[in-house]
Amino acid sequence: MNEVAEKTAAHNIPDYGFGDSAIRHHMAYILDPIERLAGGFREGMRVLDVGSGNGFLASWLKSKGCSVIGIDPSASGVKVASEAHPDIRFVEMPVSVDVLSDLGEEPFDLVVSTEVVEHLYSPRDWATGCLHALKPGAPLICTTPYHGYLKNLVIAASNKFDHHVNPLWDGGHIKFWSVKTLRKLLEECGFSGVRWTGAGRYPYMWKSLVMRADRPGA
Repeated sequence: MNEVAEKTAAHNIPDYGFGDSAIRHHMAYILDPIERLAGGFREGMRVLDVGSGNGFLASWLKSKGCSVIGIDPSASGVKVASEAHPDIRFVEMPVSVDVLSDLGEEPFDLVVSTEVVEHLYSPRDWATGCLHALKPGAPLICTTPYHGYLKNLVIAASNKFDHHVNPLWDGGHIKFWSVKTLRKLLEECGFSGVRWTGAGRYPYMWKSLVMRADRPGA
């Protein structure tokens, strides 16, 4: 077992079980906010997709002119993504502080990580790894299911709590983030300039939280 594979195994991350390269439902409403918070994309922009899943987002970013690498601890995701998008490099590994040396890459212009942080036992490792992958001054854009007072109240009042936090979903959500807690995580790990928007549905009942945070520097 090589060093990167050992790191993946050490995280004890259940395989999500990707079966195809089709668009996932959340992509329909997070792509526009991602592009807005990124300030648009430019030709040759180097992007690391952390938690690249079945490769759909990486392919979309490439269609915008970006040069993309995707990483994911899911063997099934990397297999599906690599077969569907052979012109993009996908690597089976989690993000870590050694991500650049593990990949043999220079720092990136942008890191994206969509619907990932809610699945992680150690979100600080994820945030610190994303920070280390970036050039000084470059942004991370991440998304996660939105949780706020009104939405949480509606979930509880409608008796949907068990469905929403379903503990029987192997590889499912184990962390439930608000704007406050995700901002705190990113700032603790060294990011600054945090800003966010909601995506999907209507205000304060948003489906996802889309957040940008910058690596300090020039």
